[in-house]
Amino acid sequence: MANSKLQYKIIPVTPFEQNCTLFWCDETKQAAVVDPGGDIEKIITAIESQKLTLKTILITHAHIDHAGATHALATRFDVPIEGPHKEDQFWIDLIEEQKQRFGGAFSYAKKFTPTRFLQQGDSVSFGHITLEVYFCPGHTPGHIVFFHRHSKLAQVGDVLFCGSIGRTDFPRGDHATLIDSIRNNLFSLGDDVRFIPGHGPMGTLGRERQSNPYVSDAALGQR
Repeated sequence: MANSKLQYKIIPVTPFEQNCTLFWCDETKQAAVVDPGGDIEKIITAIESQKLTLKTILITHAHIDHAGATHALATRFDVPIEGPHKEDQFWIDLIEEQKQRFGGAFSYAKKFTPTRFLQQGDSVSFGHITLEVYFCPGHTPGHIVFFHRHSKLAQVGDVLFCGSIGRTDFPRGDHATLIDSIRNNLFSLGDDVRFIPGHGPMGTLGRERQSNPYVSDAALGQR
């Protein structure tokens, strides 16, 4: 409904201080958790403190700091898992290998099965809130972004940061693809769009277009 507002709370989780995000509809109190990488009790406390009903889990990409607690949270609340794009099945299959690499830090992590993979043009809903899905590969092959058009707010995972961009030195990362995703898909949402990155402070797409040393107009020789 037009009068319903998207509310959000950023919950830093895991040793990597990953920005897990709790979104909810202020009218229905139905909620979604984006990228539950770990610290599941912190996420549950945030849900309960706002008296919310969790309806879905949304995944931007399947690196362990973003997706490690997905199985546990979905099981706890018996809710669907939406995302990432099917190309990130590659990383979902590596959850156990990722866990071993970090020792005990991610001992809780388990492989999960998405209820549905998402792609460009899809949408996800909870309460009266609808988020648009944008396919932005490069950091991982199946990375997606969630955008709430009415409030001009995006959760961009590890695609873009304030003054930086996602790493592309992981398996199946690709720098040129990431630049294209940011310039031609993410920036097209508008300069006034605020974004929540996977790590660090929020920013605006306009500021990154103007000053980001990797993807700004000046950096790429454009006006």
